[in-house]
Amino acid sequence: MTPLAQLLEAALFAAARPLTTEELCLLEPEATLADVRAALEQLREHYDFDQHGVELAELAGGYQVLTRAVHAAAIERAQFAQRQARLTAAALETLAVIAYRQPVGRAEIEEIRGVSAGGVLRSLQERGLIEVVGRSDALGRPMLYGTAPLFLELLGLRDLADLPKVEELTIALQPHRPSAEGADDAAAYVPAES
Repeated sequence: MTPLAQLLEAALFAAARPLTTEELCLLEPEATLADVRAALEQLREHYDFDQHGVELAELAGGYQVLTRAVHAAAIERAQFAQRQARLTAAALETLAVIAYRQPVGRAEIEEIRGVSAGGVLRSLQERGLIEVVGRSDALGRPMLYGTAPLFLELLGLRDLADLPKVEELTIALQPHRPSAEGADDAAAYVPAES
C-alpha cells in the first residue's frame, strides 16, 4: 500500500463516523482529491483481496472502515458491539415519513400519522436521526425536518437515493396470500367435530 493509503486507513480506523474525501484531503495537503480517491480504492481492494474481516464502506456521504456483515451476528452474540436502543413503532413510522417526504413539516407528519408528533420529533432530534433543514413559507413559518447523516450511517446507505423505492415497499407490505396449492389445502380442510 502507498503511504497515503496507510494514512487514510489510520484516519478511518480512528474516526467514529464516516469521513468525506474533503476531510481526508486535510491529512496530506499535497494530495489532490484524485489522489485520495485512488488511495481509497487501493485500500478497498486490499481489504477485498485478502478477505479481511473489515471492509471500506461508502456511506452517509463519506467512508468508514466497518466489520463485514457476515461477521455481524457473531459479534453481536458475543456483545462486543455497542447496541443501540431500539426505536418505538411511532418513532420508526415518523422517521419513515420524514425519510420519504423531506423536507416535511410537523403538520404534514401529523396528518399522515393521524396523531401528534411533537414528542417523537424531539426524541428523533435528540438521537441525531433528524434535523431541522429549513422553514416553510406557510403561515407561522413552521420548521421543516429532514434526515441527519447519522440516519444514513446507521442504515448503511450512501445517500437517500439508496432507500427502497415506494413501489417496492408496496409489494413488500402486501398481506400474504396462500398459493393456489395452499388454497386447495384450505378448501379441503374440514374442522373436526366436537
